[in-house]
Amino acid sequence: MTMNEPVLLRTIDIGIAGVRNKMLLGDISGDGRMDIVMVQPDGGIDDRYVPHQVQCLTAFDLDGNLLWQVGTPDPDAGNPGSDYPAQICDIDGDGNNEVLCVMNKRFLILDGKTGMTKRSYELPGEEAHDCIIIANLSGGPLPQDIILKDRYHKLWAMDLNFQLLWTYEGNPGHYPWVYDIDGDGRDEVMAGYDMLDHDGTKLWSCRDLDDHADCIWVGDVDGIGNGEEIVIGGSVTVMYNRQGKEIWRYTGSIESQHIALGKFRDDLPGLQIAGLDRIVRGDTNGVQKESGKDGLFLLDAKGREIWKEERKTKGWLTIIDTLRHWDDGPLDYILAYRRGGGIKPTLYDGQMNAVVSFPVDGYVAHADLLGEGREQVLICDGNAVYIFGSQLCNLTINHLSTTLIQSKRLYSSTLYPGGEYL
Repeated sequence: MTMNEPVLLRTIDIGIAGVRNKMLLGDISGDGRMDIVMVQPDGGIDDRYVPHQVQCLTAFDLDGNLLWQVGTPDPDAGNPGSDYPAQICDIDGDGNNEVLCVMNKRFLILDGKTGMTKRSYELPGEEAHDCIIIANLSGGPLPQDIILKDRYHKLWAMDLNFQLLWTYEGNPGHYPWVYDIDGDGRDEVMAGYDMLDHDGTKLWSCRDLDDHADCIWVGDVDGIGNGEEIVIGGSVTVMYNRQGKEIWRYTGSIESQHIALGKFRDDLPGLQIAGLDRIVRGDTNGVQKESGKDGLFLLDAKGREIWKEERKTKGWLTIIDTLRHWDDGPLDYILAYRRGGGIKPTLYDGQMNAVVSFPVDGYVAHADLLGEGREQVLICDGNAVYIFGSQLCNLTINHLSTTLIQSKRLYSSTLYPGGEYL
């Protein structure tokens, strides 16, 4: 299999943002191009149990210009062992994107163009800042409700004015996924292994699952016109229908840490489910070690194993996601990064071939930066952001006169990527 070389489109110096940042992408400047917001977390906590807050936000345009900075970078910032509570979303429906974050135990809505605070609210709970989920619980024309959570036990649902709608206590997993599963114009919430109605009422629960849900995907997996299914990676990989009936479970993994839906093969019906099996856990001791081992796998629409990676190198912290529209081909790719063992971020096809290897290692984000229907991959190595495409394009040219609409995938940014394949 021929390895394709990605095209380096631009390198942006992000040194002013400090260390251990996460990338958020969205058009905050309103110029029809995505911008980059680097999110630095607070330090001095054990993020296995205590949720992060945001220490500093630093915004850049695609030309590398500093747009604004809120907060002060900390050389002792925390590590990415859990989510950072920040998202980019047009939460007030004015046509411009805001930046939502939790800083100093306050929920802030910042003007995307200036970084100035538009609204500030007291948190509904002391640790209600593990992540931010944007939802449409109220049935309005836009998703303008906000769900906050602690690390592992509780959710708080708030309306646009930050009035408490409901709470939930249970096992919500890392990042609950919201989707209007019954078509009533309001989102249901897959809170870990529990499906909640828009008002927080429990509709059904997954059965006989341990630990917690690491990631959740929604899509028409079987492709037979019976609606969307829900696929969950946790102690095992399971698929449920909308009514809460288990369709299948795959038990051929030690720990199903990440999954991703996609059309990775054209010789199989429906969608395929890529997964990441955490085979042997390593010991981080606060830094990324490579003492453990993980491996990719691929399932068909019926949950049957197609292949499993026999990994020869060490590394156990891989993150995977679905990359669509990277090139002109009809199929999707499996994007894998944070692999360790000397393996840099890589695109794999449905045959387990590595088809693109990026020359820079680090944390990865991807988006259609120009609104032209083709995605780019951005890799942050801690000092710079490297922007790659499958072909040359001019990132400086503004093709649109209006703000790019923020996709649900981008305003649902998480260390545990879930998503929708629709």
